[in-house]
Amino acid sequence: MSLAPHSGSSGASQQPSSVTALDRSFTSLNMSSSSSSGESMREEEESTIISQKEEIEKYILMSPAEKLLLCERRAQSFAENEKFDSYIQELVRCLALCRLVYGNEHFAVAKAQSRLAKAYLEYKGWPHQAQEHASRANEVLSSSQQEDRAVVTHKITFDYIHFLTQRTLAVAESSFHKAEIYMRDIVAQEAIGKDDRLDTEYEILTNLARVFQRQGRLKEALNQWERVLALLEDGAPLTRISYVYRNMAAIEQEKGHLGGALEHLLKAHSIAVSQSAGGLEEAQISHSLALAYSSTSEPQNNEESATHYFEESIRAFRSTIGPWDKLTLSAQDDFSHFLLLTGQQERCAEMQRETLSFKKRIFGELSAEVEEALQLIGGVEMTQGRMRHAHRTLKKCLDIQSVIYGPQHKKTKATQRSVDMLSQSPEVSERCKKSLPETRPPFCAVVGSIFEVTSCMSKS
Repeated sequence: MSLAPHSGSSGASQQPSSVTALDRSFTSLNMSSSSSSGESMREEEESTIISQKEEIEKYILMSPAEKLLLCERRAQSFAENEKFDSYIQELVRCLALCRLVYGNEHFAVAKAQSRLAKAYLEYKGWPHQAQEHASRANEVLSSSQQEDRAVVTHKITFDYIHFLTQRTLAVAESSFHKAEIYMRDIVAQEAIGKDDRLDTEYEILTNLARVFQRQGRLKEALNQWERVLALLEDGAPLTRISYVYRNMAAIEQEKGHLGGALEHLLKAHSIAVSQSAGGLEEAQISHSLALAYSSTSEPQNNEESATHYFEESIRAFRSTIGPWDKLTLSAQDDFSHFLLLTGQQERCAEMQRETLSFKKRIFGELSAEVEEALQLIGGVEMTQGRMRHAHRTLKKCLDIQSVIYGPQHKKTKATQRSVDMLSQSPEVSERCKKSLPETRPPFCAVVGSIFEVTSCMSKS
């Protein structure tokens, strides 16, 4: 089956209207993304706006084949920068453009559907959409006699999606083993280039490793990741090597081998720092390192290392995705619990106070995240003997728990007991007495005293 552009009726006859619709979609997306910052957009220089309009006009005048190349480059860029929503949007455009350029039954369309299916599953967690696109692609390939690297890659992707959505691990394992044998035949016939061979073998081996992990066959999964590592030694992208180390670390940690997990994570961390210091990957690996160091039975022994990597991960998360992002807040929560375990209560409470406004903004005032933050802060205040502050904080926590869990929930009852106990403390009970209406002077007495003072001032 040729990869030449399709010239039949199924592609050419529908081209004008489809291209127009696609142009409108692309133009709308670019215009909306450039103006999403509200006031800041209106303050940009006029030359920048003109430049954007010129780029859109250039895109509209491109042929479908040129647009396809552009969208594929944009998709690759989004994937490398881990902007997965934008990556999926570009893959949708690539699929539409493939249909225009090659026709609905061409292998290139099947390949585009396969990529989109895998992205839907891995980055959005949408199994139904993934399976639908993978099945359509499989129908095209089933009617084709083409035997090349791309067909193998699609079959691998299809089996991978199938086993993730249907949990047919045994079938997936068998399929990937068959793919290994098939790849050896292709390589022996010298029918595939070096780069394509490495990419396809990488897909086969990593998918087999995932299958073994899902089956709980950790030793075999670790051996499989070591095979992937050996494959990548010869000038492979460092991001792939880092990814392998992180998976090996997860297996070692699951097996209870903290030393092995730390060794692999430190190697991945070194790669991430060399690639882009302070980036998202470094933040994630630093967070994993911090959790590994703090997961021992005696976390005080690794306090310095854990603290270092917690602080490093939080700085990197803040600089790359912002202080309000859920990943940043999650890392700070993990650090707070570690601080509590190591006796640093005040620092724990201070960190939770810093995140409280962000949690209210992201999760809402009446959320479990805000309730947990108030619970931590109130608990620390109570251990420090600051009864009045603890009573006020835990009362707010109790109000949220009553809404979320109900008054009969064990968490609500436990907090209610703490609030009742604090209410009996002299500091809190004395303040409550002062605030009661019957202890205040009558309104007429207050008014009378004001008049007396005014009269004395006028006489003087």
